[in-house]
Amino acid sequence: MTIFTYCKSPMESTWTPKLLLKLTFFIFISVFILLQLFPISYLHRAPSLWPPSKFSLFTAPISLFPKEALPTKSGYLTVNSTTGSSIFYTYYEAQSLTFPDLSQTPLIIWLQGGPGCSSLFGNFMEIGPWYVNLNHHHRDLDNQPFVLEPNPGSWNRIFGLLFLDNPIGSGFSIASSSEEIPRDQFSVAKHLYIAITKFIELDPILFSSRPLYIAGESYAGKYVPAIGYYILKKNEESNHLVNLAGVAIGNGLIDPETQVGTHADNAYFSGLINEKQRREMEMYQNEAIRLARLKRWRDATDARYRVVDMLIDMTGLATLFDYSKKAPYHKTQWVTDFLHDERVKRIMSVEEPAVFRNCSHVVQVALYDDNMKSVKYMVELLVKRSKVLLYQGQFDLWDGVFSTAAWVKTLQWEEIQRFLAAGRRVWRGRGDELAGYVQKWKSLSNVVVSRAGHLVPADQPLNSQAMIEGWILETGLFSDDEQLF
Repeated sequence: MTIFTYCKSPMESTWTPKLLLKLTFFIFISVFILLQLFPISYLHRAPSLWPPSKFSLFTAPISLFPKEALPTKSGYLTVNSTTGSSIFYTYYEAQSLTFPDLSQTPLIIWLQGGPGCSSLFGNFMEIGPWYVNLNHHHRDLDNQPFVLEPNPGSWNRIFGLLFLDNPIGSGFSIASSSEEIPRDQFSVAKHLYIAITKFIELDPILFSSRPLYIAGESYAGKYVPAIGYYILKKNEESNHLVNLAGVAIGNGLIDPETQVGTHADNAYFSGLINEKQRREMEMYQNEAIRLARLKRWRDATDARYRVVDMLIDMTGLATLFDYSKKAPYHKTQWVTDFLHDERVKRIMSVEEPAVFRNCSHVVQVALYDDNMKSVKYMVELLVKRSKVLLYQGQFDLWDGVFSTAAWVKTLQWEEIQRFLAAGRRVWRGRGDELAGYVQKWKSLSNVVVSRAGHLVPADQPLNSQAMIEGWILETGLFSDDEQLF
């Protein structure tokens, strides 16, 4: 039975079924090898050749790391050319242009706390343009546990946003040895300054004149003032100025000697401990303060953590970061697992030997003696020469509202009494819903964010976005006319 007839033209070669079978096998093997070398998730880098609706092969992998979610730039900024120690960065340009051109658009630099935690937590669960979520509803990605979804509260809506894994040894950053990891805030600031200036040098026309705002939370309450202070000092002695415009610190550890003395009162007046427990905790707090004044830094840090452990035991809370929560912040593990994916690491230009460290124990050990040292004097210079935003989540028991108020009133600043006497204004967000409270005088602003804990942007993404935009642009409650956001 004849299935088909084949007529050979002058331009054709002679093909046999056996040759066709070999060719088919060769093509299959070639495609398989190419897919191993270049995972499908990389295809989103190339311009689309067909409408996605017609080719599901190209729509499925994009959901793992959508093209729009790619950083504008990412990679490494070498801080020691001899040893190769480098800070990993990811940069996202502003999503919308609201300034005359990008070279005038403010740029926010985000530093995570810890010490030793990766700024990629801030990126993928707090203020970045996309956040990690569980794969609940992407049926075309059943083999992938996580997906990236747009973050409506991202801080790069109208600003550039740079994440730095700091210090070296944190996140994807590289420390050539544990001995090179900073032991104090001066060394932290020195590395950060090198990294920031090298980032600017990647495109001087685009970055050199942009107003820089350095922001961070928790233990970055030390990093942020340290690098801000360092920049101000460097600007005094250098012709290559870094255009520092301000610093923003969320739930920050800044003056530990003062802040450790607030835990007992904070818990007591929150109804979490009784009078007997309050007195017991005060004894331990006073010991931590005594050791800090003697500059016995390691012993003082030990004493501080004893106070924290006592607070956890007495209150029975799921987390001190937010006493309203029934469980700790769980998305940190999602981000960690997501960043262990080799495909994600390749997309983000992570160097092959680098291993993601969510919160590096080696860095924690290196900075252990630094825990109880104050950086308040750095804030005092910054509030005189730039502008400072302090913000706290209402429910944080770690470095929250009461803790911040205690050290702020001790600032050596000629305007501090006027700040303390300034009105505390009610801030209402979308739909006239209570968003928090703002207190401002000249260069110092303090914001309490309602229904938020230690990680304010994770708890209140839209309100934190409105806060940072209002503060930088000096609009709403941050303006002289005191209009609402």
